[in-house]
Amino acid sequence: MRYSQDHKAQTHQRIIKEASERFRRDGIGATGLQPLMKSLGLTHGGFYSHFKSKDELVEKALQAACEQVDGLCAQIFAEERPLDAFIDTYLSEWHQTSPHQGCPLVTISSELGLRGQPSPTSDRVLKARLEQIKGTLEGENADDRSIVIMAALAGALLLSRSVADVELAQRILDVTRAHLKQPQG
Repeated sequence: MRYSQDHKAQTHQRIIKEASERFRRDGIGATGLQPLMKSLGLTHGGFYSHFKSKDELVEKALQAACEQVDGLCAQIFAEERPLDAFIDTYLSEWHQTSPHQGCPLVTISSELGLRGQPSPTSDRVLKARLEQIKGTLEGENADDRSIVIMAALAGALLLSRSVADVELAQRILDVTRAHLKQPQG
């Protein structure tokens, strides 16, 4: 039975969405193509009618994750106190416990870096966040401060997700949040 082009395009997008969530939640290496396709009611062999390789899917899934996060960040940076709102959201319990919906810089991008496969999509999303943060800062060292803020946010989130001690995980988020929200002088 042949399917319409529309059906193929919808299936293609379903695969990207599911991969985007699984790669952020479980990691790229831990996400097998067979379980991924099976979760969508598709066959492993059908994967190759949509993508040349897992690497192609990784890049498309990263792009989808970034588009999702870009929308959320646009809303946050339109708020009255955008930097505080961004810090609070980034270091929130939701973000800590929902890696499948959150910033891919902490999950997908870090794994790509470890594998020696940096992504232009990671560059784009990082530069976008840095520009948004910089736009909230005053002073001549706003560029450098935006990098420190983003690095602290990603590092705190990564560390909080990696410890078994729930109190320590929360303390990492709370201390980083408090430090980043202190007035700079």
